Amino acid sequence: MVRAIVHRTVLFGGGWLALAGPAPEALATGLVVTIVAVWLSLQFLPARDPLVLWRLARHLPRFVAESIRGGVDVAWRAFSPSMPLNPGWIELRSDLPEGARAALGGELSLMPGTLAAGSEDGKLIIHLLDIEAGFDDAIAREEAQIAAIIDQNRTGRA
Repeated sequence: MVRAIVHRTVLFGGGWLALAGPAPEALATGLVVTIVAVWLSLQFLPARDPLVLWRLARHLPRFVAESIRGGVDVAWRAFSPSMPLNPGWIELRSDLPEGARAALGGELSLMPGTLAAGSEDGKLIIHLLDIEAGFDDAIAREEAQIAAIIDQNRTGRA
């Protein structure tokens, strides 16, 4: 529980600093907002699986790069009539806990040509612009990275 409080405080406090900056008049408000955000997050998503911050930090550069790549790819598809499209839906069964499964859906939505459209019975419902584009390996890789960030495998290394 203490680990979850520290991690969430760093996350929400860092988010506040990124949005408001280090202005002295914003720090008092940021402290209150951070405390309330941590408390609310623990109420809505109790600490079950620890978030390993260094793994999350290691993941962020690739996340940003893939987001940019995804945006460029979708724009290219939108403006190029010769780009082949074969849209469709897949259901992805995931053993990740609910919050991590939502994070996986967010990750997958940033991949080029994919959009997580919901979750039902432990499965993510994903729309693909091209169901024959070979997303299987990329989706499995994203799921493994989210599992590593929350230390789901319990390897003893954190």
